[in-house]
Amino acid sequence: MRNEERLRTRTPESRAFAQRVQLVMNLTSRLNVLPFDDLDARRTVLTEIFGKPIPDSLSVLPPFYCDYGLGASFGERVFINQGCFFLDYGGITIGDRVLIGPRVTLSTAGHPVELHERYDFITHAPIVIEDDV
Repeated sequence: MRNEERLRTRTPESRAFAQRVQLVMNLTSRLNVLPFDDLDARRTVLTEIFGKPIPDSLSVLPPFYCDYGLGASFGERVFINQGCFFLDYGGITIGDRVLIGPRVTLSTAGHPVELHERYDFITHAPIVIEDDV
């Protein structure tokens, strides 16, 4: 990963990350069972997932999966189709007028490749999708 950073496991920071993941996975499971036409409830749960208000013009079609939420930010008129996965600990920035197709995975986090480091760190780096993509 270019610009890779690392979070050491078995630390207070990594435990806080794991707790946030549990919370957001619970929220995404709630999101994905809402009636499709309940846009107000969908917006409420998405705001909880992302930890801040979302643009009125953001459209996310369920099912949608996210693991952290606090690392994602959206421009205006963003459309996210069904079945997408956002692993956003490293940061996902999506510009204005971006269309994301079905079943897209944006993964900003992983583990080191080297076996002797694999269980000691979570690696992460940002994804930026510019305007009009």
